Amino acid sequence: MISIQVQELLRKAVSLQRAGKPEQAAAWYARACTQAPADPLCGMAYASLLSDLGRQGEAEARLRPLAQRHPKHAELWDLWAVVLQRCGNMVESIAASRNAVAANPQMIGAWTNLALSYLNTGRAADSLACQEKALALDPGNAAALHGRAMALQHLHRIPEAVRGYSDAIARNPGNLESRSYRLFALHYLSGISREALWEEHRAFGAGFAPVAGVSAPGYIAKGRLRVGFISPDLREHSVSYFLEPILAHLDPEQFEVVLYHDHYRVDACSERLKAHAILWRNFVGQSHAAVAAQIRADHLDILIDLAGHTGLNRLPVFAARVAPVQMTYLGYPDTTGIRAMDYRLVDALTDPAGDADRFSSERLLRFSSTLWSYRPPQDAPSVALARSGPPVFGSSNNLSKVSDETLRGWAGVLHSVPESRLRLKADGLQHAAVAGQLLQRAGAAGIDAARIQLVPRAATVAEHLAFYHEIDVALDTFPYHGTTTTCEALWMGVPVVSLVGDRHCARVGASLLSAIGRPEWAAADWNGYVQAAARCARERPNRSAVRAALASSALMDHAGQAARFGGALRQGWLERAESSAAVAA
Repeated sequence: MISIQVQELLRKAVSLQRAGKPEQAAAWYARACTQAPADPLCGMAYASLLSDLGRQGEAEARLRPLAQRHPKHAELWDLWAVVLQRCGNMVESIAASRNAVAANPQMIGAWTNLALSYLNTGRAADSLACQEKALALDPGNAAALHGRAMALQHLHRIPEAVRGYSDAIARNPGNLESRSYRLFALHYLSGISREALWEEHRAFGAGFAPVAGVSAPGYIAKGRLRVGFISPDLREHSVSYFLEPILAHLDPEQFEVVLYHDHYRVDACSERLKAHAILWRNFVGQSHAAVAAQIRADHLDILIDLAGHTGLNRLPVFAARVAPVQMTYLGYPDTTGIRAMDYRLVDALTDPAGDADRFSSERLLRFSSTLWSYRPPQDAPSVALARSGPPVFGSSNNLSKVSDETLRGWAGVLHSVPESRLRLKADGLQHAAVAGQLLQRAGAAGIDAARIQLVPRAATVAEHLAFYHEIDVALDTFPYHGTTTTCEALWMGVPVVSLVGDRHCARVGASLLSAIGRPEWAAADWNGYVQAAARCARERPNRSAVRAALASSALMDHAGQAARFGGALRQGWLERAESSAAVAA
């Protein structure tokens, strides 16, 4: 039992916290904990606030001795597990969550937190099992329904995942996270119309009240613009692969860069990105309100979202209008639906003028012939000589992109080239259940299992890229194209065949292949796709020439792409400034 004096300190801390003064509240919690160092509730309240403030290391250090002192306190161990997740210590987080569920097997939150740690370590099947245990305790629990859908998505069971997100939303209509995840997952499905997708995005944005411009530019001319980028992927991730060349060549006389990371993992790629920024912050674990307050305090001119409706996004922060100009770029293949998002950066092939504008809540800025800037991995193998023998088609795309329609298209390719084989490499294929599910779907699509070779994810980038030495033609997925995988195949000298659709995610291949001067590899229908694949398998284009075409394209004109990107930023700023000036007049 804590003393009356400590209770008074805690009441003061809680009052300050509720009044929106977290730093002052932390000081009062610290005083309370000094007087009651062994009290679990006092320590948990302080650690929880520290974690919400982004002070994960301090929170973890506060909880560790308390957890050791109270081995049967389920809530304490569960909170410690969450903080360990935010510190990136998944091994100890899993152990802490296991201790929590052992202490209280009826604690739903402990099961869902254990599931998340499993998911973060690539153990999607174990994650799904934990969410099922949580739902057995409470079948309508929205957090567990959402977590189960996430696990299903990681297991590439996309239709089930979409239904799961819908169930979570039905239980909690205000669940923005489930709505975002569902929007992203819908892009993997064939048969959903652009109109339906647009309505889904529009409905998401309509959930936010309109806000007035904040710190809108009051003048047109400005020297350097302060530009912030926010993403959970400022690490070894596809987003950073395309962002790094832009940042490395963005004119420092015109732009100063602020980077907002939002993930526990910080690696060598993060350190390289930091070198291009005047300011780096990590928002992992912090509330949207805290993030919005910090960004406003940083006085940006432009804030750029790199996540869209992918996981761990900060779209509610953009909806609150935290910068005069707000843009979205790179990480998501569609509109955000957010009315306060001013621009989306695209190109004329991914989003044709007139047609695509009807399905975007943002103004589309087509700043280059192709919107990507590709930097090949430094340890990429050399281009191999053309293979001999029966043709081998291949794909290393995310298995979630391998839709049933894609498999039927690939069956047509194999049928048109009778001696050919199909080689598929992806994360997840090391698990028998995932591999078996894919083979079953392939069989239903008309592909003989004897003609398929499944290859699990490689341990290193060099080993991953060596996959392309063993195939003759890379086959793109549909309706959700590859991006990094297409660039990697082309860098390894392997032609890529793609099917052009009616929306951004199904037009990426057209943009990339046009950029290297090979628009004929992007087909208008499945018959054309099959013919293009068969032709490439027959002709086997010179691999060194394919790499050279990529090297000389806009995709690797890093300085030029950065200049064009900078021009788009300046254009967006000037348009908003002129609009603000007109309103003021």
